[in-house]
Amino acid sequence: MTKKLINLVILLPIAIILIVLSVANRHFVTLALNPFDPADPLLSLTAPFFVYLFLALILGAIVGSSLTWFAQGKHRRRAKNHAQEAARWQGEARRSQKRAEELAQQVLVPVSASK
Repeated sequence: MTKKLINLVILLPIAIILIVLSVANRHFVTLALNPFDPADPLLSLTAPFFVYLFLALILGAIVGSSLTWFAQGKHRRRAKNHAQEAARWQGEARRSQKRAEELAQQVLVPVSASK
């Protein structure tokens, strides 16, 4: 239910804005990659303007998420180390518990055997 609400409240308006943006910017634009000869057909691309806008949005999302992922690497590494340390201490606690139970059994058996 929450996911549907998020889709309706957030994603639907974004989709509507992108559709309106696409319809309003459908004129063809030439992107020239050669600064010395802009008319060079090998280094130019002609497409509707909204294609360039969408490519810029997609590229921005990819670059932003990549930078965030790399910046948070130290936190993931620290969490991994803490998880390994916690597992090691839990294993140590289980071994200590088992050893305590074995010692308790050794102490209780002679006492009950002498009665």
